[in-house]
Amino acid sequence: MPKHAISWFEIPVTDLDRAAAFYETVLDVTFERMDLGGASAVFPADEDGVGGALIVQEDNQPSATGPLVYIEAHGGIQAALDRVAGAGGEVVLERTEAGGYGFYAYIMDTEGNRVALFESLQA
Repeated sequence: MPKHAISWFEIPVTDLDRAAAFYETVLDVTFERMDLGGASAVFPADEDGVGGALIVQEDNQPSATGPLVYIEAHGGIQAALDRVAGAGGEVVLERTEAGGYGFYAYIMDTEGNRVALFESLQA
């Protein structure tokens, strides 16, 4: 049985360079660029992690009301939130306790996507 309910996610973007710069700044990561049926920037993941990408595709558009993706803020959620505005985004919901599992927050990225950041209490 799989360890995760999600195996892959794609966040639709209209400007890949702008979106990649936003997430690289906020999450303090570096993306790998590739073509996955559209120009893409792939999130880094370890061998046990769930994979995902920012992707430009005509039939997928950014949304503030669609499915909510939770992205692990490995360097700490508050540090990531502190970088959101400077990277061109907006904090929609500040750091909030997630019932003993960790903390989450909602942000709007530069493309108009509502995305959640998560900080797990598990090592």
